[in-house]
Order: sequence, then C-alpha cells, then structure tokens
Amino acid sequence: KHNKSYILVEQFLTRTAWWAIPLIWLPVVYCFVSSSVKIGVPPYHLATAMIVGIFIWTLLEYSLHRFLFHMKTTGYWGNTAHYLLHGCHHKHPMDGLRLVFPPAAAAILAFPLWNLVKILAPAQYAPAMFGGGLLGYVMYDCTHYYLHHGKPLKGVSHQLKRNHMDHHFRIQDKGYGITSNFWDWVFGTTLPKKSAKKSS
Repeated sequence: KHNKSYILVEQFLTRTAWWAIPLIWLPVVYCFVSSSVKIGVPPYHLATAMIVGIFIWTLLEYSLHRFLFHMKTTGYWGNTAHYLLHGCHHKHPMDGLRLVFPPAAAAILAFPLWNLVKILAPAQYAPAMFGGGLLGYVMYDCTHYYLHHGKPLKGVSHQLKRNHMDHHFRIQDKGYGITSNFWDWVFGTTLPKKSAKKSS
C-alpha cells in the first residue's frame, strides 16, 4: 500500500504532457499582461516590462537548474525529494512525460515569486513583468521538450540541443542553461568543447 501511494504521488509530481504547459499557463500570461494594459501602460512600456520579465526568468532558469535541481542531497528524504524534483529526469532523459515542470509545482513556486515582483516592481508594471516571466517559463519548458525530441540540424536550436545532450550524457555539472547559454558564460559553467580525435 505504501509503495502504491508513493507511485501515485511520483506520477503526479513528475509526469506531465508538454502541451499542458502552454494550455495552462498562456491564459495566465494573458491575464497578467491584460492587467497592465487595463491600468493604461503604453505598448512600448508594456513590451519592455515583459522583456525584462523574460530576461529575469533566464537567470531564474539557470539558478534553479544549477543550485536546486543539481543540489547534493543525503539521506532518504533528501534523496527522494531530489529524485522527484529532477533526478527522475536524468534517469529517464527521453521520457516525454518527464520533460516539463508539473503545473502544481510551478504554481507553488509562482505564488511567492508574484508577491516578490509586486514588492520590487512599480505597481503598473508588475503584472506585465510577471507575465513576461511566465512567458519565459513556457518558452523554457517547450524548448526543453524540443531539445530532447526535436531534430534540429543547424542554427541556434542545434547548438542548444548539443549543449543540453552534453549536459545529460557527458558533464552534468556544466551547461545549466536551456533556452540560452548566456548565464553559463557569465558564471563560467559553459561546457568544454570536445577534443578533436588525434589522427593515427
């Protein structure tokens, strides 16, 4: 019975179809951005606030992946929490239902973040900035799914996929960025290039 309950919780907390993320969160993005529109924020300021929110998300994406998802844990409960949070994804990297952040967990994180944004940002810009951050999160989860199951042959998407696959299968303590390598470059966690094979 205990094992059955654990499996049900594990399934709920770790398995989500990728399309559920835009389906659930894009209407929320719309609601927050609309709040700033209704207040009378000009389009240029609205776009700027959203871009700032997306940029802040990229730092949060990097920080969560590096310091929370890859934290060192000990003991049964610590290891179990880490497995549910991110370890299961590294154990089953091609499982299509373990590639995006479950909505329930995302909502738990979103609530304090929204309150923080309300404190730090001007009242009229806070909804648009938070909406931009949520949009960045949606882009992150969809990108993550694509990097695992898409087959880009060239360009930025190909580079991002190569970096992320190297993070999974070559060096797991480097290459924490998903949608961008910018913060890896800033904090010195870029993946080293593979050394060329010596010709015999």
